[in-house]
Amino acid sequence: MKSVAENKKKHNIGEYIIYMYQMEDLIKSYNYNIDDIRQYVVSHYPIPEEEKTAVAIWFDFLIDRMKTEGIKDKGHLADVQREVDTLAKIHWELLKTDKDYFEIYQKAKPHIIDFVLSAEGQDLGHEIQICLNGIYGLLLCRLTGKKVPEELQQSAEAFGSVLSYLSLVYKEREK
Repeated sequence: MKSVAENKKKHNIGEYIIYMYQMEDLIKSYNYNIDDIRQYVVSHYPIPEEEKTAVAIWFDFLIDRMKTEGIKDKGHLADVQREVDTLAKIHWELLKTDKDYFEIYQKAKPHIIDFVLSAEGQDLGHEIQICLNGIYGLLLCRLTGKKVPEELQQSAEAFGSVLSYLSLVYKEREK
């Protein structure tokens, strides 16, 4: 899993962030119990035993970091959120300098506004956090077999376009 995370971070920062949110939620769902994660998750991965050991060590490392950072029911690892904030900085810069990005963002903007309005005053974070949460919400719907509302599907497509563009720019800058 660590190598999966590293690969995603190297190739698509947006996918990496969503993946890490998923791993954090998995840990939370098992109440930070590494023994249960080993038994019910890691043991079922179709990988060699030595890789399972490495995966369990990685999960244990994540658990320790989440506990150290005080993440219980809500919140995300600080280094993952720094990547979100980096994408937000790129977003604000591109809005002023990149006509193509501005057009992509304009398609997502009504969906972002809808999310903000439906939150009824709850702080959703900045626009890129909203895009990530929208994509993650779609993923959770699909994983749990729930019917995906058309509005969420349309929002996720617009958010995905924003995040894809930002991920490409991020990757270019990391070279």
